[in-house]
Amino acid sequence: MSANESSETACRSEVSPSNNTCSQQELSVTASVISMTVGILSNSLALFILVKSYTRIRIKSKASFLLFASSLVVTDLLGHLIIGSLVLFVYGSHKKWETFDPHRIVCSIFGACMVFFGLSPLLLGSAMAVERCIGVTRPIFHSTALASHHMKRLLGLTWLLAALVAALPVLLWRPYKVQSSRSWCFFHMEEPRDWLDVLLPLLFSTLGLLALLLSIVCNTLTSCALLQARLRRKHHCRGTSYHIEMICQLLAIMLVSCVCWGPLLIHVIIMSIRAKGEPASFSLLVVVRMATWNQILDPWVYILLRKAVLRKIFMLIHSCWGPNSRQLHRWQRSVLRSSVETSNSGAGAPDCRCLGKLPLPDTELKSIA
Repeated sequence: MSANESSETACRSEVSPSNNTCSQQELSVTASVISMTVGILSNSLALFILVKSYTRIRIKSKASFLLFASSLVVTDLLGHLIIGSLVLFVYGSHKKWETFDPHRIVCSIFGACMVFFGLSPLLLGSAMAVERCIGVTRPIFHSTALASHHMKRLLGLTWLLAALVAALPVLLWRPYKVQSSRSWCFFHMEEPRDWLDVLLPLLFSTLGLLALLLSIVCNTLTSCALLQARLRRKHHCRGTSYHIEMICQLLAIMLVSCVCWGPLLIHVIIMSIRAKGEPASFSLLVVVRMATWNQILDPWVYILLRKAVLRKIFMLIHSCWGPNSRQLHRWQRSVLRSSVETSNSGAGAPDCRCLGKLPLPDTELKSIA
């Protein structure tokens, strides 16, 4: 029996059913199915694009970025599969937690997954921002000191930190609690019993906000360094185009994370530190649903903000500005020069190797195109 059929049967079997309640439950199930399906398809497409790029790339810093990006998409994909399946299971069981989960095992798994798959993308986004900031501002150090095994260790530590925060409530005998809507589990925040009930959600929100703040700082420094290099006419350096591609993707990820996760993290802090008051189940459910959109929008950053798509956007802007604009021509020369040298370069080449001041002739550009 599907989730929709089971919820409809449950609504009809009640003595005095409410049309509003039944329609809201069916709408929630439908929304969960649609969100899960779209998220899985989007992340699968983005993962295919990233893996294909990772196997073809020869630039070390680009490979490190694609490793983190692929890990982020895999995390989002698993989050959709696991959490979406748990949500459908809860609705299929008519939200009767006392019947299907008397020992709170499912609730503990549900809450731990919510924390792990929520915190991991934020930590991975900040790690990607730090890696790119070092790659752009300190390219020699990045090329010589940060090997691929260092990146893989950092990736493992990021997942380990998120898993530790997710497991803390279970390890400290502060199990996750079924929330007022009875469709999901999270920290015990309403009427906390002691300081541990306050500390655990505060730790989750503080780590998330620090990860967002670190991403903002590092992406700002990286953008300023790239802009400064452009203004100093260093755009003949190899790798400028893929630096721009990666910083566009990082800025988009940062914006999506701030919009989707910022309200939930702030709301959790407010609920944790405030005195006993009215329950805020509806507002908490709203910000949680906003946060789930992060896992849907993240893969579209890698699908849409690729070099080929960015080039078409620049061409569209150029056609709107008119033929007198020279910025597109300069950017196209940089992209072509970068593509040619990337195909001829080795795997351990540094991030930026200047070519010289002479521009490519128009005839050479045509032959490359």
